[in-house]
Amino acid sequence: MTATRTRPRWALAIVTASAALVAACSDGGGPPTDPPPPTSATPAPGPSAPARSPAPSTATGTPDLSAPETVATGLDVPWGLALRSDGSALVAERDSGRILQLRPGGGAPHEVYRVPGVAPAGEGGLMGLAIAADHDRTGWVYAYFTAARDNRIVRFKLGDAAAPEVIFKGIDKADFHDGGRIAFGPDGMLYAGTGDAGDRPSAQDPDDSNGKILRLTPDGDPAPGNPGGKPVWSLGHRNVQGLAWSADGTMYATEFGQNRFDEVNLIRPGANYGWPEVEGTSGDSRYVNPLVTWSTEEASPSGAAIAGDTLYVAALRGQRLWTVPLRGGPPRAELVGRYGRLRTVAVAPDGALWLTTSNRDGRGDPRPGDDRILRFPAR
Repeated sequence: MTATRTRPRWALAIVTASAALVAACSDGGGPPTDPPPPTSATPAPGPSAPARSPAPSTATGTPDLSAPETVATGLDVPWGLALRSDGSALVAERDSGRILQLRPGGGAPHEVYRVPGVAPAGEGGLMGLAIAADHDRTGWVYAYFTAARDNRIVRFKLGDAAAPEVIFKGIDKADFHDGGRIAFGPDGMLYAGTGDAGDRPSAQDPDDSNGKILRLTPDGDPAPGNPGGKPVWSLGHRNVQGLAWSADGTMYATEFGQNRFDEVNLIRPGANYGWPEVEGTSGDSRYVNPLVTWSTEEASPSGAAIAGDTLYVAALRGQRLWTVPLRGGPPRAELVGRYGRLRTVAVAPDGALWLTTSNRDGRGDPRPGDDRILRFPAR
């Protein structure tokens, strides 16, 4: 196995995004222009998603959003969140590079690892965390982070003094649009959402890892069945930060828009989601229309998770948790303004919903106890 995977442009000089390119910016968003109301989540016509086994993290219960439990407070921009089979969770702090272990009702967070080489700046830093279904046997933990020259994905074992193994590198970094979410799908492959790093044309370049959803083996190779044998699973994305699968294996992703439309997309292999040619819905058959759009003021959608037939989306600028019925019907806003900016949402095997705030990320107004992690038990 070769530890580092590259693409023709991945070793080029890093793209530095200017404020002019950022415009609305991924985490904050600018004022919307004539925004439409949220649209229905009924899937658009087209080929169905490939058959997969049920997603291992998709619970069937309904989280009780009226019964919050505070798991941890005083955290430094908690970003990645990985739930373990023993009921505990791992959380990544974006700016410190620390990984903490949390237990519901089990005392203060405990540092279990510090990822070396994290170079936080702007929206970059230690971001996504993931553990595979065989984590209890292999011990591998995966992280997506901003290093000195690029964004990259590594794996390591908690308590192991060895340097993390780089399995994929060369994802362009910038102060904005770094993507960062990683997750194992029900097919056992590792998916990664990347941003365009301010270089808009990269999202349409199939040989560029930016502005994409990548699908990799646990070792970092292009996964079997990928279009053209490349790492790219889908293209035409501006800044993907939420990945989730329903029980039938259908994949969904959340995406930051620019000035007008944030999106939830149903992801199909090889499909093109339009950026930078399209923001929101278009009449161009070359591009897949989103299932749901919001104004950037209402959303700036980050993490995503599914319980039963409901997609939960954490909103940063919108300061709310969106619930999206996957069998049709309008999205509903929950917890509006109650906890400030919401970054990551995850559903545990027991049906509980975990939620992280992001009020200390430079765009929020920190409250006493921020940042915090909340847990909502299943009914």
